[in-house]
Amino acid sequence: MRVAVFGSRGRMGQTVCQAVTAAADLELVAGVDAGDDRSPALAADVIVDFTHPDAVMDNLAWCIDHDRPVVVGTTGFTPERLDQVRQWLAAKPALGTLVAANYAIGAVLMMHFAQLAAPHFESVEIVELHHPQKVDAPSGTARRTAELVAAARSAAGCPPPPDATTHAVAGARGATIDGIRVHALRLSGLLASQEVHLTSVGESLVIRDDARDRTSFMPGVLAGIRWLPSHPGLTVGLESVLGLV
Repeated sequence: MRVAVFGSRGRMGQTVCQAVTAAADLELVAGVDAGDDRSPALAADVIVDFTHPDAVMDNLAWCIDHDRPVVVGTTGFTPERLDQVRQWLAAKPALGTLVAANYAIGAVLMMHFAQLAAPHFESVEIVELHHPQKVDAPSGTARRTAELVAAARSAAGCPPPPDATTHAVAGARGATIDGIRVHALRLSGLLASQEVHLTSVGESLVIRDDARDRTSFMPGVLAGIRWLPSHPGLTVGLESVLGLV
């Protein structure tokens, strides 16, 4: 299978290029970065995008217009952006796009376990920790985790987590995503970590995933590349690729 990588000179893009090159069943046919001509990517069966939130939608529009499946690791996706991608794909019923907030297997399992556990605890908050060069906050993984946790709690009829805060410095209680508090830390020396704290009176459960090297994301990226051509439409999250849903 022939693969092209958008964002090929970035930290994640370089790692994807190396992983594709090392895979016996994949061939890297193009690496494209900001300012480059995208046409060499037309030689690919699947395109991988690890670029920037400001560039990814234009890249997706180009890929879909040229009938190329896309595995997207760029973060910053909102419900509105996902709806836009669905609209583009509606005219291409045989074409697939995979958008995942995180391609680390452990991180996907962490989100899955948090979703399962959330209805069984009174309180839940999310803390994500990343390197200071990360441009979006909270991370796409934290945003997606909050959405999954909130949906699970809503389906179970859980009340909002208790919080009597009425006076706070702006940002002290983090961001609120679908009623779930999310806290973003940016610290030198880190790569990517996330903790989901779930508590009830007398008990607490902490689910944590740590990515210490960018190679930890590659098994998920390669699995997505191999899975996508036979799965049309928009798939959000790696859970379907791993058989978790």
